[in-house]
Order: sequence, then structure tokens, then C-alpha cells
Amino acid sequence: MIRVNKLLLTIVTVLFLYATTIAQNKSSIQNDLSDDQLLDIVQKQTFRYFWDFAHPISGMARERSNATFGYGDEVVTTGGTGFGVMSIIVATERKWITRDSAAKHLLKMMLFLEKANSYHGAFPHWMNGATGKTIPFGRKDDGADLVETSYLFEGLLCARQYFNANNKTETELRNRIGWMWDEIEWNWFTKGEEVLYWHWSPNNGWAMNFPVHGFNECLIMYILAASAERYPVSSAVYHKGWAQGSFFKNGKTFYGYELPLGFDYGGPLFFSHYSFLGLNPHGLKDQYADYWLQNKNHTLINHAYCIDNPKKFKGYGENCWGLTASDTYTGYDAHSPTNDHGTISPTAALSAFPYAPEFSMKALRHFYFDLGDKLWGKYGFIDAFNESKNWYAKSYLAIDQGPEIVMIENYRSGLLWKLFMSCPEIKKGLNKLGFDYQTK
Repeated sequence: MIRVNKLLLTIVTVLFLYATTIAQNKSSIQNDLSDDQLLDIVQKQTFRYFWDFAHPISGMARERSNATFGYGDEVVTTGGTGFGVMSIIVATERKWITRDSAAKHLLKMMLFLEKANSYHGAFPHWMNGATGKTIPFGRKDDGADLVETSYLFEGLLCARQYFNANNKTETELRNRIGWMWDEIEWNWFTKGEEVLYWHWSPNNGWAMNFPVHGFNECLIMYILAASAERYPVSSAVYHKGWAQGSFFKNGKTFYGYELPLGFDYGGPLFFSHYSFLGLNPHGLKDQYADYWLQNKNHTLINHAYCIDNPKKFKGYGENCWGLTASDTYTGYDAHSPTNDHGTISPTAALSAFPYAPEFSMKALRHFYFDLGDKLWGKYGFIDAFNESKNWYAKSYLAIDQGPEIVMIENYRSGLLWKLFMSCPEIKKGLNKLGFDYQTK
């Protein structure tokens, strides 16, 4: 009888502690937060992914919070690390971490990257965060990934501009970023043609055969390639490669919004995020488009589609919107109005703050206050959810967490835009390609 009573007491205690934990989690979501307070909470909590969860040896960002497709816990991501670098700048500016600890963390990362596998100056999509060895992204994708490398250096160039103090750590950090930036052989990735190729492998050569035409998430690659000083590409590579894709120009109207470039309905929303974490779309124009109009209307079309909800998915509406690439109940998919299966990705609406702040704030409040017990966790919002399937991801992804922090900051202060656009090489590259732009 005594053992039974002890067992019952143990069960009651466990249930009490569980109920208390649930109550504490719910009570931590306060309804009286101002918009600024809520943005602070979301940015700071999401930043933990790139700081607390960074790989302990390399300091780079892990691909995802769960095991990466059978590769285990060592997988770090090149592009997601670039987004993480920008997140570290935000955290430093907002004094969540000290400037010295941030600079030392980034210097450790640079020292690791200098010894890691690279190919004509470009890094692979994935690598082992302990050894720097390439981890294949696909059977033939086991070498250079020029797009992922571009996202990395979008962040590192911002870091070079931000950490400008005249001390040993920051001076060495700037120098090492500069040396590594100069060593990327952008022109080699043209194969002598007037277009950039995404991949090259020491084992498979150019077998991936992926010339990059616009419009999509790769604009930043062409901007950086034109801006390089040692191995640049000509302006013809931009105008005859990037700008001549069969899906480059659009000009149609969707839900009352004209879309200058790209796929019908705009494609997944990360097209208007990844290249523009550093590249300021305000006033950014060339002979093909006004990129502020492009990104804003892309966002508004995505928002309007979710309100229209032609497939009648549960939960969609003015407070619950945002289709982009993310995990889903069947694996991973690039969600958009033309590829919609009921999965909402919080990063889509939250990374759109600069373009549609009122709509993004409504989504943020809904995600946090109404769905927080299902969506909110130790690294911010989970990757995605599907209310029609009653499915909620258990994962966080670097390439989704990073843009939330950075684009919210660009909405609030323009910090990363100011840093990236202050790079003298970027100004020369934009001039070379015929862009109008602003630096403030």
C-alpha cells in the first residue's frame, strides 16, 4: 500500500509540474506587449539559433535543428551562416551580446573557413562543422555552390563594415574577410560564357549544368560577381545571362498588383528576402525593374492570395498568411500561390516586414498570441505549420530563422542595408550594371 501511495504521489507530482510548465509557457505570452516589445522578443529569441545553437567548433550555423537528412548533427550551412552573421551584427547593435564576444566568434569562424574545403574560392552548400570537409548536397552536388557562397559574403561584407574598430581582433577580422572575398573566382564560374553557373564539383565537373537566369533568389550573386575586384564578371554576364531568362519579365497584374519580374504570382516569398537582406531595395532600379515595387507587390500578391484562399485551407486569412520554401508535412517544398498545399511558414510574413509592415504585424500577433502554444519555442517560431492537416513542424532552419531577424531589423533601423550599401565595391558594381540606388 505504501508503494502504491508513493507511486500515486509521484504521478500527481509529475502531472502538477507538467501543468505548471504549460501554465508558465502560456503566461509568458503577454497580451499587453507593444509592437516594439514584441519585435524585440521575436528577434532576440530567434537569435539564439545562431548563438546558443551555433556549431561549437566552427561557429557556423547548423543547417537545421533536427538531424539533416541522415547526416547527423555536424552539418553546417554556408548560406544560412551568412544570414547568421547578419543576425550577430543585429545582436551586437542591440546589446544582447558584447561587441568583443561577437568579433571573436566571427574571427573563429573565419579561421575555420580558411582551412575548410573550397573550390576556386567558393564554398559548398554544406560542410562538416567540425572538420570543414564538404558534405554532399546531392549525388553530384559535392563541390562549389556559388549562390550559397554569395549569401555567406552578403553577411561577411556587412561584418567587415560594422566591425571597424582599431583593435587587434576587429582588424584581423576585417582583413581575413577581405582576403577571402578577393579569392572568389567569379569569372571562372562563367565557363567563358555570358552567364554564371551555380555549381562545380572536383569529382563531377560541370555535370550539374545549372546556368542561373533570373528572376529568383540569385540576384545577389550577380551583384557580388560584378562588384569583385580581382575576379569580376563583365556587365554582359548580367544583361545577357541573368536578365535573359524565359521567366525574367512578367508585367502581368495579380489581385490588382503589377508584377514586373518573375513567375506568375511571384513564386515563393524568399525571392524577395535572401538577396535583399543586405541589398537595399529602396530606390534600387535598373532598366528592367524598380525592385522596391517588385518586392512590395510580390508580398502583397502573396498576402492577397492567402486571404482569397481559393483552395479553402484551414486558418488562412488576413492574419495568417505567407507562402515560401520550408518544411511541410511531406518533407520540404517551395510553397507559393501556384504550389499551395495549406502550409504557412512564419518566416514568409515576418521577413516581409519592410514591404508590408501592417500585414506582417497582424501575422506576428496571430502567430504569437493566438497560436503561440503550438508555434513558439526556444529558437522563436517553428519552421511551418498546416492547420488543415493539424501538422506543426518541430524544426527550425537557418535559412528561415535568419531572414526574420535581419528583415525585421531592416524595417526597424535599416542597419544591414546601410552596412552592405556602404561597401565601396558594391557601389562600383551597381554602377557598372547600370543601377540607380541609395546608400542610406
